[in-house]
This record gives sequence, C-alpha cells and structure tokens, in this order.
Amino acid sequence: MTVAGTYPNKIRQIDNAWIPLEDGKRLSARLWLPVDAERKPVPAILEYLPYRHRDATYERDIQTHPYLAGHGYACVRVDMRGSGESDGVLYDEYLQQEQDDALEVIAWIARQPWCTGKVGMMGISWGGFNGLQVAARRPPALKAIVTVASTDDRYADDVHYMGGCLNNSNMGWGCTMFANSARPPDPAIAGDAWRTMWRERLDNATLLVQAWLRHQRRDTYWKHGSVCENYADITAAVYAIGGWEDGYTNAVPRLLAGLPGPKKGLVGPWGHAYPHIAKLMPMGFLQEMLRWWDHWLKDRDTGIMAEPMYRVWLQDSVPPQPGYDNRPGRWVCEPSWPSPTIRPRPWYLTATGLSDAPGGTSRLTHLSNQTVGLASGAWCPYGFTGEMPTDQRPEDGQSLCFDSTPLTDRLEVLGAPEVVLAIEADKPQAMICVRLCEVRQSGESLRVSYGLLNLSHRDSHEHPTPLEPGRRYEVRVKLNDVAHAFAKGSRIRVAVSTSYWPIAWPSPEAATIAVHVGSASRLELPVRPPRAEDAKLASFPSAHTAPLVGVKALRPGKRRMAIEHDLTDQTAAWISHNDRGQVEYTEHGLISEAVGTNRLSIRPNDPLSARIEAVWSTRHERGAWRTRVESRTVMTASATEFHVVARLEAYEGDTLITARDWDVRVPRDNV
Repeated sequence: MTVAGTYPNKIRQIDNAWIPLEDGKRLSARLWLPVDAERKPVPAILEYLPYRHRDATYERDIQTHPYLAGHGYACVRVDMRGSGESDGVLYDEYLQQEQDDALEVIAWIARQPWCTGKVGMMGISWGGFNGLQVAARRPPALKAIVTVASTDDRYADDVHYMGGCLNNSNMGWGCTMFANSARPPDPAIAGDAWRTMWRERLDNATLLVQAWLRHQRRDTYWKHGSVCENYADITAAVYAIGGWEDGYTNAVPRLLAGLPGPKKGLVGPWGHAYPHIAKLMPMGFLQEMLRWWDHWLKDRDTGIMAEPMYRVWLQDSVPPQPGYDNRPGRWVCEPSWPSPTIRPRPWYLTATGLSDAPGGTSRLTHLSNQTVGLASGAWCPYGFTGEMPTDQRPEDGQSLCFDSTPLTDRLEVLGAPEVVLAIEADKPQAMICVRLCEVRQSGESLRVSYGLLNLSHRDSHEHPTPLEPGRRYEVRVKLNDVAHAFAKGSRIRVAVSTSYWPIAWPSPEAATIAVHVGSASRLELPVRPPRAEDAKLASFPSAHTAPLVGVKALRPGKRRMAIEHDLTDQTAAWISHNDRGQVEYTEHGLISEAVGTNRLSIRPNDPLSARIEAVWSTRHERGAWRTRVESRTVMTASATEFHVVARLEAYEGDTLITARDWDVRVPRDNV
C-alpha cells in the first residue's frame, strides 16, 4: 500500500457545510475541493451515509476523498437526516425520505459554482445500496455510480432473510444501528441546539428489528428499495464491486445480467471494505475509480469500457483457517454475463456419494443438532481473523454428506452453484443448509459456498406455505456465487443440514428430513473452461491511499471472536466482541469510543433455546462535554412468536437523561 500525499491539484477542505432541504432541515457535509474549483469547476462525487463523518467514518473518508479531490473532483461526504450533525430523525433504512433528500442534495451539488453540473455517487454497504436506489430515481445530474458491497434485493440478499430463513445478522445489525442512531451531534458544529437535537433522536429512537421482524415475507416493505424489481429504472452507468469474503457479492453478477445500461463488475478476495483499504490483498481501487469517473464525468477515453465486463479473482484451494493474509489465485474475465461458455455440470447425489451417473434410488434421513454451523464464521466478514469458516469436518460429521471421487484434474467454477433435492420432512416447518466443500488430500474440509432454504418458502418468498409432513417435494437451493479452483486430488462434498447456527434462526421444531437420492437430487456446478484472454489481463496497480491524518489513538481497539461450550447444560455460544478503542480526532478535538458484544447461544436439541444478546456502549467527549449511550437487546422465541426486549440509556456527564424500554412480541410467519 502506498500513501500518496501529493496530487495534480492542490485541495482545500471544508470541515462542515450545510445543505438546506425544502422542509427547512439541514444536512451536514464535509467537502474536499481543488483550490481553484470555483474558477475551474469540476465534477462532484457524493457519498451519502448515516455514519457520522466527524468520527465513525473519519479515517476511511480521509484516506479516500482527498485523493479523488486531488485528481480533479469535488468530493462531498454527507450525513443523512438524523445522523451526525444533520437535522431530523433516522427512523429506518432506505426510506422514501432518504431518497428524496438525496435528490435534493444532488441538485444542490450540481448548482454550486465549483461543480460542472455532473455528479457521481459512490458508497459501500448502506452507501452502495442508496447509490443504486437513487440512480433508479434518475436525478438529471447523476451520470454514474460506484456501488460496493451492496445488493439489489433487500429481502433475500441483505442482513434480514436468506432463502426465507431469518438471518441472525438482522438482530446484530439492528442493535448496532439502535446504538449508533442514538448518539449526539457535536456541539462544535450544532451549537447550542445539540441538546435539543439529541433529545429528539432519543425520544424517537426506533428499535429497527421490530419493523424487520414484522415483515417476514418478501412484501412491499422489502420491494421498496430493491432495484431488482425493475432494473430498467437505472440509466446511469454502474460499476458494481464485491469481495468473496463479503456477504453481498451475489448482487454483482445479478446487476450485470439485469441492468440494461452501461455496467461493469469486479469481485476480488476482499471482505466488507473498500478494496484500497481492505485487510486482505488491497488493490489500486482509487486509481480504478479515477478511470471510471474520468470516463463518465469528464468524457475522457480511459479505455475502461473497452475492457471485459466482469473481472473476478479466481481463488485457489487453501487450507481452511479463521483468517487469511493472502488468497492465492489469478484474475479472470468474462466479456459478458451470464457467460455463454459456462455451463452447469451435474453431479448426482447417490447412496455412495457424488457421481456423474444417477445410480440407484434411495431414501436417506437426517436430523441435525441445532449447533451445526458453529464453524461457519461471520455472515459478512470484514477481513479480520476469526471471521472466516474454519475446517468443516466437525460440521460435516453432523450433516448428510455426499462426496465425489478424487478429481483427476483441477476444476474451476465461476457462478452460483445450485443443488436440487427431492425432499420430505416430518414437520410443517423446516429449514435446510447446503454447503459446498472441497475435501483436500490432507482431509481438511474447506467451505467453498453455501445456501439456505426455509422449506415453507420453497415456491415463493412472498407467499410461503407450510409443508405437508411426509409429502415429497422438489426444491432448488441456490448457493452463494463463487470463483474457485478445486485442486487435483481433492474431493467435492455436498453437505446438507437442518440447522445453521449462528447464521440463521432455527425452525420452531427440530425436523427430520428425508432426501431421495439417485436421479432425483443433484449438484449443478458452474464449470468455467479456461480462456486465453485471462492471461492478457493487465495487473491492477498497487493500492494508493491518501494520508491518514488527524487521528490519535488514546486506547487501542480489540476484536475477539470465540465459541464457548457449557458442559453443564450443553449450551453453545458464538461470541463477537468489537472494541473500537478510544480515538481523538485532532482536527476538531472530538474523542469517540464504541464497544459492542454479540452473544448467540443455543442448546443442541432445543431450537427454542436460541437466544441473541447484543450490548453496545458509545461515548463522545471534548473537554467538559461528555456523553454516553448504553443499549442492550435480547431476542428469544417460542414456537409461535419472536420476543425482543431492549433498553436504551443516555447520559450527559454522569447524569441519566433518558431511559427507554421496549418489550416486543411478533408472531412467527412460517419462519
């Protein structure tokens, strides 16, 4: 990684600029501009988030936006309504209000004397989501976007539901935002109004998981903001980026297949991070973005649109471990997507394993312990050690497994593997997890991909129907997209389980499934033939970042991920502890601190023992001004309803100024 501190253009920073909205509210923005932009206007790049540009994303922003500004862009980092120093209240994610405000922000940017009138939008995660959503609204000034680690489908491919199963990150992320949204504005910007603004946020604090649990089907709540409902709404050019360690990468090939306008896709080995500052194998993402922005906002022929549409890091086989510093592989490309050269190769599930031929028919039954999944790692890794799936042999031993014979040659796959199962269950509600693993010659089992399916959602996420116990169904489980090379001598393994904790909330009853094997059940593997064009791909440059300045660590942060087994009552717990440390932002003197712990526990034979507890503590101070927010949320479930209990406390100095409690019960709806 190279720190680049000098650029073609000298820049100036505006620590805070107010963007007025039509309803009288103001949004807080931080700007980086070429010093002569008023005399020589430049295109603008907007990043629009609820994450507090004064502290929470300060480090990422300072490593990114000055670099782009120094190469001739006006960079505008905006805190959306109800976050940071911006007015109002943040009630939920991706609301119509959020999009409407963004349209006003883009129009305001385009009118500024330092802007040519052309605007791009960039963002990761939430910012990647709303980049797509705002592009679908077609503001005239918005010409192109870069969307990183985002999705086109809010129901099936976000933190909420996966294959119709309740994703436990729904609770984890909801609790994170529960704490984040209650943090105060900075008096240095908000002035004497800070306390009134904070009180408004606290009095209107929303337990986001309550709304998300009330929509267990793919209804209009989730269709709003899901651009897959009509890709043709987006006419701006789209560059979609993902990482194989990330939880959102499936959207990249879907966007390439669905968007009618100009588009490119890039997937590397990274986790949930911008690729130039990723923990794993950072690359020259800022230089790549400049090529994109120069093409679409400055009308320069950088050659970027003449290159293949889809470029991915094809990963080699590696020993499974909880984190990686390197993932061997190579860049490969496809001129279009879906690729006409990639065909699904069938492998039949038989009584003796995976086979090219269907073999005889058999009926195999299975019931998993509820603790299957403890080796899964995090649903959405950021690249830290402890987040990746470990050796799957303990999970495989508690699953229904089908192995191929050793491969006689290297086998490369690109795309989404699918597994078709002829299946029945003995309960009206059941879920399955299907894992695709590579069993290396050493015996280690590497998870390559996986997918979940709530069997009541077998035909529709919008209109689920309970199972008829004992009835045979054909279901199709789509696994996460992958680019992977199975090594010569390895075996391909399909592992099927009826639980996957802590990734997914369990069914209300432990269900036994029966899989009919032979011609009725198969793995469809997207085998990619070698392409000579891969060898001609130019390498990406090494990662550049702007200097990280203005940050002083007063106390170092610490991350811890652990699995605990209580041998007295058999409870197994997956624990994630994220201490972000204490940091002073020396440009303005704000001191910030955040510590959070998630504990997800369950007993092997009792799905109703599932429990999630999330605790967060955040602090902000400067001199005599000190504030603190504490939150605790616990989720359990009976056979018929989910139960969430939460408490939020806010302190000014040592004085408790607000304490609010929630006790929410939501009926289970085929989940």
